[in-house]
Amino acid sequence: MSTLVAEHVDDDLWSAIGDPTRRRMLDLLLIEGDGTATTLAQQLPVTRQAVAKHLGVLERVSLVRATPAGREKRYRVDDAQLARAVAQLSVVGSAWEARLQRIKRIAEGIQRTRQD
Repeated sequence: MSTLVAEHVDDDLWSAIGDPTRRRMLDLLLIEGDGTATTLAQQLPVTRQAVAKHLGVLERVSLVRATPAGREKRYRVDDAQLARAVAQLSVVGSAWEARLQRIKRIAEGIQRTRQD
């Protein structure tokens, strides 16, 4: 990854998003607006304790915010941090698109050379 792209990528954020269970949890929170470890665990194939640990990871990178609700916490997606993740993905995607276009031009050049 180029230095310019690497400067725009938060590895901790992407490590948190890289887990499929955490991505599913983010999806559920976005659909439902908020949720607790208990309500999320009811919709996932993992225990409530596992959900709580995943929520801790998401909270550490500020993708979710917790507010006390009785004996539990209610979690919501932090829209600003999610927008930051989307922006980072866009930067990385653009960089890879440029790389792929360069590879394509090189391959086409090699093919033309062989045909001549």
